[in-house]
Amino acid sequence: MTSDKRGGRGPIAATISVIGEILITVGLLLALFVVYSLWWTNVIADRHEKKASADVRRQWAQAPPDAPAKGLDTKDGIGFLHVPAMGKNYEVLVKKGTSTSILNEGVAGYYVKPVPSAMPWDTTGNFTMAAHRDGHGAKFHNINKIHTGDPIVFESKDTWYIYKVYKILDQTSKYNVHVTDQVPKESGKNKPGRYITLTTCTPVYTSRYRYIVWGELVRTQKVDAQRTPPPELS
Repeated sequence: MTSDKRGGRGPIAATISVIGEILITVGLLLALFVVYSLWWTNVIADRHEKKASADVRRQWAQAPPDAPAKGLDTKDGIGFLHVPAMGKNYEVLVKKGTSTSILNEGVAGYYVKPVPSAMPWDTTGNFTMAAHRDGHGAKFHNINKIHTGDPIVFESKDTWYIYKVYKILDQTSKYNVHVTDQVPKESGKNKPGRYITLTTCTPVYTSRYRYIVWGELVRTQKVDAQRTPPPELS
């Protein structure tokens, strides 16, 4: 008497089938994680940033006309960063701190450590900030599109601060804290001035190195009743 094995599978085939199913499941989970990290976190962060931005503008509208910008450094944010090179009508809220919890809100954060940032309205210093390059709003995703000579504008309640990019460092160690020094000597400066520094991770989708953009204040412009943007943003 002989047995008919045409309808069954041997142990090796069954094992391979189970392994294949596991790999497919793992692949699907990884794909879902990527979608969450690179898309859904952007959706959530953008919603949060949009609401926080509206709160700041509402505070500005309700504040007395002579209330100084530095008097409105609330938990909601101090103003808005505009960088035309990173996209048409690019605008991002700036808040205090560069912790993960802050940056995950889809904002740019100014440094409080290891080297505290100066504020744009200070007479000298370096206004230093960071933002995510991917996920959680990815506000500095297009930082590599900024070129020397491009404008960077910070909008406070009562003043537009217009900076001009003068130096870009496309890769440095993530432990290089000197890029945020108040006199950024690594950028070629050796005396106090009014500077701005943007930092983020590089290459894209990694945190191996840091990408740095330095700018210097060239002028300021008072905010009018219509909040007319400076020519650099037109």
